[in-house]
Amino acid sequence: MVSIAHKIKQKALELGYEKCGIISVEKLGGYKEKLEERIQKIPESGGFYQGQQRLVKFQEEFPWAKSVVVLAVPYCGYHIPKVVRGHIAKKYLLDTRIDENTKEYQNSTALEKYMNELGVKTATNRKFGVVGLRWAAMQAGLGLVRRNNFFYTESGSYVNIEAFLTDRDMELIDTTELPPCPQNCDRCIKACPTASLCEAYTMNPLKCVSFLTTFGGRDLTKDPLAAKLGDWIYGCDVCQDVCPMNHQKWIGNEEFPGLAELSDTLTVEHILRMDEQYYKERIQPKFFYLAPDELWKWQINALNYIDNVYEDKYRTLVLEACSSAYPKVRDMANTISQKHGLL
Repeated sequence: MVSIAHKIKQKALELGYEKCGIISVEKLGGYKEKLEERIQKIPESGGFYQGQQRLVKFQEEFPWAKSVVVLAVPYCGYHIPKVVRGHIAKKYLLDTRIDENTKEYQNSTALEKYMNELGVKTATNRKFGVVGLRWAAMQAGLGLVRRNNFFYTESGSYVNIEAFLTDRDMELIDTTELPPCPQNCDRCIKACPTASLCEAYTMNPLKCVSFLTTFGGRDLTKDPLAAKLGDWIYGCDVCQDVCPMNHQKWIGNEEFPGLAELSDTLTVEHILRMDEQYYKERIQPKFFYLAPDELWKWQINALNYIDNVYEDKYRTLVLEACSSAYPKVRDMANTISQKHGLL
């Protein structure tokens, strides 16, 4: 007789997941220790990781949880339009967590429905995870974490991890034969634009380009790291793209729903001239790390891009931004104008 655990895994693979493993909640115990270790290495990151405490204490909200179904699905099959390539991180362009138009989101809801039909109670958090996802994926045998802190399967690091808590005692550990990072390889560390990745398996999240262009970076005109963000507007792919274990992993031959059309509005020109209604209706729901009232943050990032790669063709955009309704956008535009002699 096929066990419920095996039925769940079989269904997951049928739906297109690359990996599926199931572990007891007890196997998540080591996550707290790893979290504390990160804070000890970078003490100033304590506040940043405070929000992760909910992943340590998940049983307070879900006392019935007995096991975790952990899954990995690659996103390296999608094409990235040239206009946003190297400016907006692939993970965010191809975010399937809440986009109901994607097959990945639909497969996720289908798998949860299937488990419920089997009589299994489930809980998940598609946006931010219900448990420590990378740690859970390691314990479930789906792959490993490399020196750049990203989780890898046979598809490289371009994978999304999902997890469902269940009320069943189940365990079905997957296996992987992935080799460790090449001896003495430090390409990711050397390539990190802001030295956020300061040593193997260690990073300062407060210096990360992805943090500074999403949650942080509220005053880039005074931040010495702003110049090191280069031409990144939202997120960063550098440490993944230089990794030799990701070599030739990106396939990029499939169109992601709605991305081609949306990408044309994510150039610096369109961002700086974007109105709030369009931002709230089309941009913010997809790039939800910024709030509905934070169009100004996108525009700050776009201005920082212009400052870092300045050409005379951007002159009009900067001067227009000097009259922005957003004070911080005006301040940054004026700073750029003075720096490049536009006034």
